[in-house]
Order: sequence, then C-alpha cells, then structure tokens
Amino acid sequence: MTQRVAFQGEPGAFSEEAVRCTFEDADLHPCATFEDVFEAVEEQAVDRAVVPIENAVFGSVRVNYDHLRTHAVTIVGECQLRIHHCLVAPAEAMIDNLEVVRSHQQALGQCRDWLRAHAPHATPEATPDTAGAARAVAEAGDPTVAAVASRRAAERYGLDVLADGLQDNAHNVTRFLVLAPEGAGAAPVGTGAPKTSLAFVLQENVPGALFKSLAIFALRELDLAKIESRPLVGHPGRYRFYLDVHGDVTDEPVARALEHLREITRELQVLGSYPQGATYPKGSAGEG
Repeated sequence: MTQRVAFQGEPGAFSEEAVRCTFEDADLHPCATFEDVFEAVEEQAVDRAVVPIENAVFGSVRVNYDHLRTHAVTIVGECQLRIHHCLVAPAEAMIDNLEVVRSHQQALGQCRDWLRAHAPHATPEATPDTAGAARAVAEAGDPTVAAVASRRAAERYGLDVLADGLQDNAHNVTRFLVLAPEGAGAAPVGTGAPKTSLAFVLQENVPGALFKSLAIFALRELDLAKIESRPLVGHPGRYRFYLDVHGDVTDEPVARALEHLREITRELQVLGSYPQGATYPKGSAGEG
C-alpha cells in the first residue's frame, strides 16, 4: 500500500533520501518548513513523515524537539542516513572562482573545515535546505555561486559536481524519526529492538532533581540512549528534558519507571515506542 509521506525540503534533499530508504513505496510530499511537516501529519493530510532529529557531527535539530511536544504526532520508527556532501555548481564553475557557497546551516556546519581549507574566499550563506540551494544555484546559472548538496540533487538540477566527500567527519550520520498522527494506531516502522522516547519537566529545580529522575532508569537497569534539554519557555533557568530509553513502553521495567517518573515530575509525555532503525546505505560503512 502506497503511503503519503511528508518531508522538509525540495526534491533531492537528504530527507527525501531518508524517506526512500525507509519506505519501499511512498507518495512524496515535500514541505517548505518543519512546521509544515508536523502540521501535515497532525491534520492527517499525510500518513507519515520523516524528519531529522540529530546529526553525529553538528548536533541536534532542536526545533524538531519542540515540534514533537507541541504537535499531536507519535514516533513510530527511525533510521540513520550516512550523509555524503558534494560541492555542486553550474557548468564552467571552478572552486577557485567561487564567491558564495549556499546550503542548509547544518550542511555548512558539517563541511566547515573543508570549505575553509579549499574555498576560503567563498562566503557561506544559509538556506532552508540543501536541495533548495542546489535548485536556486541551477536557476541562477552564476558560475561564482555553488551549493553543498547531495549528488542526487546535482543530477536532478543539472549541476556539475566540483568536489565530493566534503563532510569533515567520515562518520557523518543523521538520525531521522518517522512520525504518524497521534492516536491513529499506526503500525511501527522497522524490526529492531524497541526504544521509547519521552519528555518531562521536573517539579522543582533543586540540587539532585535531575539525578533522581535518571536514577529511576538506572535502578531498573534500563539503558538510556539519549538525553537532550530545551529551555522551558517563560521559566528562565528551567528545562524540559528529552530521553530515549531502550525498551517498549509496555515492558514492565519501562512501565514501572514511567510510573515512578510521573510522581516526581510536573509534566511527562511519551513521544512514542518504536523499533531502533537501520543505517543506510547498507554495506557502506566509512563512506560518510
């Protein structure tokens, strides 16, 4: 069955590649912003969405943590995508003559060292997404302006690849989440061991409060895979914490840990229980 799947960016974006890796058959719905993606899922204009949540080099996509909390969606899967950046430009462009390099802020950050070493004269300019930068460069046709994007984007928009493997770390991997409308009873995506994501706010900002919340999982020998914090709006110095814990929400140790956590927090939200995802492309470790 073909599923309608939303992603942020233009066709040729890395998010589109993550969709294609996750779903064998998908009706693609590109969106201009992450907000648009989350709204499309919440309003059930699409069946699923795939959004980036963190990059191994440049860190978390913080805005999507906020969207997870404020939209009626649930996490039903994940995948890891090895990101391989290319410097793409119109025909006859040369690296030494470049004046501007455009791409998403995350992509520019992942290639910062390479750009400083090989195109120090070119000014980096942030854009909403990598493929959109490639499309704009192709439409302008200015040989002094290039983009950092995927090889797929270069092929789609008729650009030359001036250099590839721009990422500063060979293990440049981005983790994507698969989202579904909340309460829709969506089937999980993937076959890996279960993982549960949650968000909580402590009752009091006192010494040892965070330690006590984490000790709840340690006492039950539950492995935490991720912890992230975001400022609590309107409460300077206080935070909302996001955790990934190995195990399904229905497993007794996880269920008891959440029950205990509810007793010492003022807010607790389970964002989803889902299988741990595979890394793509498979069999290409070390490619970046």
